[in-house]
Amino acid sequence: MERCDLCDWPLPFFAEHFGTVGDPADPTYSEPLVRAWNQKVKGADAFLVVTPEYNHSIPAVLKNAIDSVWLSFGFRNKPVAALGYSAGIGGGIRSVEHLAQMFVEAEAVPLRNATIIPFANDAFDEQGQPVDPLTTASLTITLEDLLWWTSVLEKARAEGELTPGRFRLRAAQEAARP
Repeated sequence: MERCDLCDWPLPFFAEHFGTVGDPADPTYSEPLVRAWNQKVKGADAFLVVTPEYNHSIPAVLKNAIDSVWLSFGFRNKPVAALGYSAGIGGGIRSVEHLAQMFVEAEAVPLRNATIIPFANDAFDEQGQPVDPLTTASLTITLEDLLWWTSVLEKARAEGELTPGRFRLRAAQEAARP
């Protein structure tokens, strides 16, 4: 397991397009850091995304990091679990819901079970342990699901993957033209 803090990945604001990525089969991207980020994501087998909730969604830096993995399909067919938190009663549930939508578009496999931590300022004791036993139980379930899906999808990817749907649809459109 490797921890990736987006503070350590100062990605430029997403502005890639087919003219900046280079060879689509081996994208270079406009910035070496974007290429390195894509390779980091592509090399992972699963993801646990920990996010606060800002204005009923995720922070812009997280959205930018997800968007930056555009052409490499680095999240594709990999499980993504989420842990959302906030200082209020919502506990980050809206940020987790938005993450699921974004990861579906990235062709990842967002997991149903997530960990939600409301009142995050008071959720942990002095040793950093959750005060509420349901937080511990929720995180255990999230991690168990992530481990199971990681194993299943790793095996499935090894057996071969379909071409991304958008490319198959484009091929079907071209084949249907007179």
